[in-house]
Amino acid sequence: MKLPLTFCRLLSRLNRFSVKASPPVSFSTFSYLCSQKKKNSYEAVDQAKYSRLVRSVLSRGPAQTPESLFKEDDVLYGPVSKHKAAEPEPQARVPQHCFPIFNEERTGKPHTDASSSPLKIPLQRNSIPSVTRILQQTMPPEQSFFLERWKERMVLELGEDGFAEYTSNVFLQGKQFHKALESILSPQENLTGGEEHPQCGYIESIQHILTEISGVQALESAVQHEALKYVGLLDCVAEYRGKLCVIDWKTSEKPKPLIRNTYDNPLQVVAYMGAVNHDAHYSFQVQCGLIVVAYKDGSPAHPHFMDEELCSKYWAKWLLRLEEYTEKQKNLSAPEPA
Repeated sequence: MKLPLTFCRLLSRLNRFSVKASPPVSFSTFSYLCSQKKKNSYEAVDQAKYSRLVRSVLSRGPAQTPESLFKEDDVLYGPVSKHKAAEPEPQARVPQHCFPIFNEERTGKPHTDASSSPLKIPLQRNSIPSVTRILQQTMPPEQSFFLERWKERMVLELGEDGFAEYTSNVFLQGKQFHKALESILSPQENLTGGEEHPQCGYIESIQHILTEISGVQALESAVQHEALKYVGLLDCVAEYRGKLCVIDWKTSEKPKPLIRNTYDNPLQVVAYMGAVNHDAHYSFQVQCGLIVVAYKDGSPAHPHFMDEELCSKYWAKWLLRLEEYTEKQKNLSAPEPA
């Protein structure tokens, strides 16, 4: 009889905790969204009052102009820093008279006979200016400044007499070097006892250049440009790697690996080229140039080859220097006003 009694007690406890079903609830999506929609904040603004406020602010003080705005900016932020416009680069000078470096009427070719002697026309001293003089009289200020500073430094180091002796020795060595080259390049002469000469280091320096030179046409020969009125004494006209060149031999104690290191030497070469091509004493035409810088210590010389295009560029610069020299001479000869 205990089991039925226990079961009845359990049922009575369960009835106490029974959950009654809730009545059905219906949801309306449209009404929920409408109830949650926010109102526009601008709708609550008094538009008429706001318009009167704007008009009152704008009506205060004088109307703003671009000039007044600029003044306010100057007070608040300081004056405007105006950017300076870049100045246009100066145009390259062009010669007034573009006389050609090459002679179109000349068709003669250099002789190829190895036994024939190179031309050696003596230089006639006259009133016509030389290439060297023209270049010295028209030296650019910067180049002249560095030259003068070098001279002052040498005088301080060697003294007046020591510097005079130094320049005399340099001139003598250059003269002996050119004399030795004339002997080497002349078919009738041979250099003997080269090691006894002070210039033997210079000769050693140019050995690799001499192997590429052939067909010598002129040595230590004078040239004159009849139309442009100048004269000069060129070192050599010969073929270098198959190209006929005016060759200028230079000596230096410092390395000059670049053509710009030779200063006015390219102008000197093209001046001789133009004179050769228009001088009746020469039947051939030269179209290239070569500057060879030899060193006293025997280190390999630096050759600076100038093709037709480069020669034409330097020729234009030479014409400018020639015009500058002519203008200076006119100013010197002009009578002073009374």
